[in-house]
Amino acid sequence: MIHLPGDYCTDLCDSNLKMTRRDLLRLGGSTMLGLSLGSMLNLKARAAEAAKGPAGWGRAKSVIMVYLQGGPSHLDLWDPKENVPDKIKSPFKNISTKIPGVNFTELLPKLAQVNDKFTMIRSMSYTPNGLFNHTAAIYQIMTGYTTDKVSPSGQLEPPSPKDFPNFGSNIIRLKPATEPMLPFVMLPRPLQESNVVGKGGTAGFLGKAYDPYYLYPDGDDMNMSKMDSVRTDDLKLPQEVFAMRLQRRAKLRDTINDAMPEIEKAVEHYNLDEYYQRALNLIISGKARNAFDLGQEPDAMRERYGKNTFGQSCLLARRLVEAGTRVVEVVWPKVANSDNHSWDVHVGLYERMKNQSAPMLDQGLSALFEDLDQRGLLSETLVVAIGEFGRSPEKGLSTSGNSNSPDGRDHWPYCYTSVIGGAGIKRGYVHGKSDKTASSPLEEPVHPTELLATIYHSFGIDPETIVYNHLNQPRELVKAKTVSKLFA
Repeated sequence: MIHLPGDYCTDLCDSNLKMTRRDLLRLGGSTMLGLSLGSMLNLKARAAEAAKGPAGWGRAKSVIMVYLQGGPSHLDLWDPKENVPDKIKSPFKNISTKIPGVNFTELLPKLAQVNDKFTMIRSMSYTPNGLFNHTAAIYQIMTGYTTDKVSPSGQLEPPSPKDFPNFGSNIIRLKPATEPMLPFVMLPRPLQESNVVGKGGTAGFLGKAYDPYYLYPDGDDMNMSKMDSVRTDDLKLPQEVFAMRLQRRAKLRDTINDAMPEIEKAVEHYNLDEYYQRALNLIISGKARNAFDLGQEPDAMRERYGKNTFGQSCLLARRLVEAGTRVVEVVWPKVANSDNHSWDVHVGLYERMKNQSAPMLDQGLSALFEDLDQRGLLSETLVVAIGEFGRSPEKGLSTSGNSNSPDGRDHWPYCYTSVIGGAGIKRGYVHGKSDKTASSPLEEPVHPTELLATIYHSFGIDPETIVYNHLNQPRELVKAKTVSKLFA
């Protein structure tokens, strides 16, 4: 006797009806086409699996981009090499990690104990087209596009309304926040190389409605306590304006709009009602204001992240996504081409990495992964840590027109390392492999635009979704494919 799993005719209004002659004919017809009952059930199972979407699709509710502006040295952090000449070998000792056979340098002892929570991509790579220096490379990773207007130094023009949007702007446009919360926050300083400030950090041709909320506390980059001076006065109600009063004003505005159909028609494409309501809800709820208050965190938690600008920025990023922010970009708190705590180690690599930048990265990023995981947020929060390129394997070599001390490393886009975790990304996985000097990928190279495509995919956004630029020309979000092997 033939039996189909499930109730008969459950797709009909009269679910009490039994199998009909039409049902039997349909089943018989499928057999004539060469489909056995087993084949039908197999197809059904495959269709159900396909309905769930490809691996990692739509898993992310938020993303924290930890942007290591300046280009950290992969050889001196997470891809050290042994049995290489002294001019290539890192001055720092290798240490083991939670993943057998995978070593970091001694600069990352805390991250070495949590690398079973994320994936390392040791084969990031691209061939530059005027992208040897920071600004153009930053623009590429943030927008997915390069530009024709690149100076010999690699720098671009200042930000323009014609620019391609930052990936965060695209995300909040296509996946609007569902909470009365700032959808996109960038902190604690702008993307910058020399006097080019903010390139790649705006919504560009999408319009200012999709710009990030820029949280740039006052104070010099070397002020390690500047996050304690965060002020969000623009998110507060003035003392003389109470919530009910503000709502009454909103109702008055609605009344005026109803009486002015011609004006309403003239501005209908600007979605003024939608923007006004978002701002109103944001201010009245106070949710964003509370999220920015690091004073609500126990001292032990603040110490865990590190009492410095980077550590406290990572802690604030966790608070923001916990409150409903879609996109947070934590920009390394030192301008790209500078000294001291910058990753741009043309000179003084040993001192600067050992005593300045690496300890902050190790403590802040490891705490972020642990904290998100312990709170159950890592399953829906994508965390990406990446710079615009790595550093040259050979010390003292000039690759970008800059001068380098014998212990310094120049820019190197051909091979470097990034970290990605959360939201369905494999845990304890190393993707790709660099050659014996970390000069180029041996296996599975990943272009920065492919990493962007993977971020979009994680949000359930097709990377080839079309947007229209300032000339109303169609453009893909990014011309790249998702790196599907990164997902579990």
